[in-house]
Parts: sequence; structure tokens; C-alpha cells
Amino acid sequence: MDEYRIDELARLAQTTVRNVRVYQDRGLLAPPRRDGRVGIYTDAHLARLRLIGQLLKRGFTFANIGEMLAVWERGGNLAEVLDLESAVGHPWSDEIPGHLTAEQLRETFAEEDTEENRARAVALGILEPDGEHYRVPSPRLLSAGAEMVAAGMTLPAVLDLAERLRVHVDATARDMAATVAAHVVAAHLGDGRLQGKDIAEVAAIIRRLRPLAQIVLDAMLAQAMSQHVQEALSDHLAQVLDPQGRTEAG
Repeated sequence: MDEYRIDELARLAQTTVRNVRVYQDRGLLAPPRRDGRVGIYTDAHLARLRLIGQLLKRGFTFANIGEMLAVWERGGNLAEVLDLESAVGHPWSDEIPGHLTAEQLRETFAEEDTEENRARAVALGILEPDGEHYRVPSPRLLSAGAEMVAAGMTLPAVLDLAERLRVHVDATARDMAATVAAHVVAAHLGDGRLQGKDIAEVAAIIRRLRPLAQIVLDAMLAQAMSQHVQEALSDHLAQVLDPQGRTEAG
């Protein structure tokens, strides 16, 4: 299990150190293990923080969240509750974030590395300012963008594409999550709350969704790309095969 100091925990949970301390004071977050004067947090704390953040976004108050957590803890043992929190709050990618300097960005994108393009990359979450460096949440995504630029696309065009894709992918993820919650998770609700063995079963379902979601999206994207790449390049291929515009009969 990974361990974090409070500033790293807050950053990973996309909250603030102040909020972490507030949640602890309200009894929503367990205190850290002490190593001398330093508080050490774990993945269980991170999962709880992410869950609290999601519930707050949905309009729950601190009191509501506290009652909900108390119900969960009465309905199953602590290990089951923490396992469900971990399944819900854990990132859906095992990709390890990277860091780049401004100089490395210039080496990668050359004259395309402008202040405007960097600002757009930050707004899209591709880059995150981190002191004198930039944190890269998904090095694979940044590498794909760099490959597209190297192939001849402009960086603004790549960022435009990323922005459009983010909208569509977000809508798809929202639809999949809502459908699973409505048809799968709801089947394990007894009197309107998860308890006992249902907590562990729902956690297992959520974990199985990760590879399944990737398989479904990859397969459907492959089918669609095969069709649309042919459509988009059909005229160009015809010109390559017959540059004079001749037909077989001619």
C-alpha cells in the first residue's frame, strides 16, 4: 500500500491540505499514522478523500456524508467498506505520471511550444504546473500528441482534437457509469443501502469494469476507425492509385 504526506495526498485527491484537515476534524477522514512529526497517509485515506469529493459535488453536506459513512461501517466490517472506497476512488489507470521541464517541452514541440499552446494543454489537464516543472498525468497521451505533431499536424490542431475527444469520452464514461449503477449496483441494494456481503460484491464488480470498459471501447473504436479512415482517405487513395484520373475502361 502506497504512503503519502499530506501535501501529496491532497494533490492526488485534487483537493487542498486545508480540506484534508477539515475532513479529519469533522470525523470523515481517519487521522494519519505518525512518523515522528510527520503524518503518513495511505491509499485508504486517498480513496476516502476521493469519495468525499464526489459526494460533495453531488450536493451532500458534511452531516449527510458522515451519516452515510456510519451506515456503511455498520453494514459491513471496516475492511469491506475501505475496499469499496478503494474500488470507487482508485484511478482507472495504472499509468505513472511523469514530469517535464520547460526545456524538455521545447525540445519535444520546437516552435509549436508557445505560451498559448501550453496554457491550452494545462486547461485540458494534459500538463499541470508543478513549480519549475510540469507534471504529466498521462505520459502516453502527451507522447501520442508529440507523435501527431511529428507526423505533420500542428499542435493547435492536436489540442483541438483532444478537446473534442474529451467531451465525447466524458459523455461515454458518464453513460457507462450511470448504466452500471442503475442495473448492476442497484441489484445489490436491500433496503436502499449496501450492507454485508453486498459491499464486497459491488467492489468486485467495479474492479471488473475497468478491463471490460477498456475492451469495449477499444473494440468499438477499432471498428469505427477502420470505416472512417477508409472514408476519409478514399479520394486520396484513388489519386495515388491513378494519378491521371483514368478509369480501368480508359
